[in-house]
Amino acid sequence: MFETILEITGWDITPRAASVALALAIGLAFGLLAERSKFCLRSALVGTARRASLGVWLMALAFAVTGTQAAVFAELITFEDHRFFAADLPIAAILAGGAMFGAGMVLTRGCASRLTVLAGTGNLRALFVMVIFAIMAHATLKGVLAPVRTTLGAFTVNLGEITGFAALPGGALSWASLIALAALTLALRSGAQLKTLTISAALGLLVPAAWVGTGFILFDEFDPIALESLSFTSPMADSLFWSLASTSIPAGFGAGLIGGVIAGALIASLIFGSFQWQSFESPAQTGRYIGGAVLMGIGGVLAGGCTVGAGLAGIPTLSFAALVALMAIVAGALVTNALLNRASSYGSDARQATQATLPAE
Repeated sequence: MFETILEITGWDITPRAASVALALAIGLAFGLLAERSKFCLRSALVGTARRASLGVWLMALAFAVTGTQAAVFAELITFEDHRFFAADLPIAAILAGGAMFGAGMVLTRGCASRLTVLAGTGNLRALFVMVIFAIMAHATLKGVLAPVRTTLGAFTVNLGEITGFAALPGGALSWASLIALAALTLALRSGAQLKTLTISAALGLLVPAAWVGTGFILFDEFDPIALESLSFTSPMADSLFWSLASTSIPAGFGAGLIGGVIAGALIASLIFGSFQWQSFESPAQTGRYIGGAVLMGIGGVLAGGCTVGAGLAGIPTLSFAALVALMAIVAGALVTNALLNRASSYGSDARQATQATLPAE
């Protein structure tokens, strides 16, 4: 397909360079749409408007599943050799990593995708977390923490040929329809505004757009590139590495995606007047965000993706690995939020008890 495009247009461009341009465009759209819809799984789980936020996330998922499986049905793409469908499921790494990522996104008050969007709107806390997140992700992928990844990754469960829902009775079409319909129904009943749901639906379609773009449109058997879609863990690490060694390391899909998301969010915030410089309020808050960033960076790599990479883009592949990772992230977030609320309640009770014993002035 890519060779045909080159012949028609006369362009002199490699598939890798074209993938950067594709990622930049998709990231730009994601940044614009996510900034307007406030797309974030953390908000859907523990935010103040959980039901509406969950509706936004599920609407995006419904269209991501539909579009992705339509592309598979049309034989535009296939996930047969994708890491999500490895026979040996690294269960220990996924469960531990997912729980860590979920805990981290509660501590930083945003998942990796949401913080990337916020960085474009002037939130310096989010930008700081992105840097720490990228460093820890890269350290876990290729640096000093790689032994942790390989050690946990050695504990596997062999799934044989049943690595996803497509291998179950009913096949891919039935399961994809069930997941998409359930997500769509819950989204429409969430109370979220129709305008916001429409925006999130468009956001969800970016997932199959990226899959088809990298797996079909830019496919070149003589110069192959990876089949990729929306994700933030590996792309954030790749962006950091490229920014530090761009003269020897060419930009890839990840660098284009992260740059596009920040630019898209910046444009949206300037147009709609939501741009605002924000920073840390106290040393304690800074420490909390650092801890969360560390957990997310390590956890995202171990789990094989974040709420977008394993969730929004992973679930539409109908992979069991993606589902387990998302469930672990959700569990980690809920448990951490409960612990924080309990600690806050205990601290408040202790202060009240202390005040009650003080003599009157």
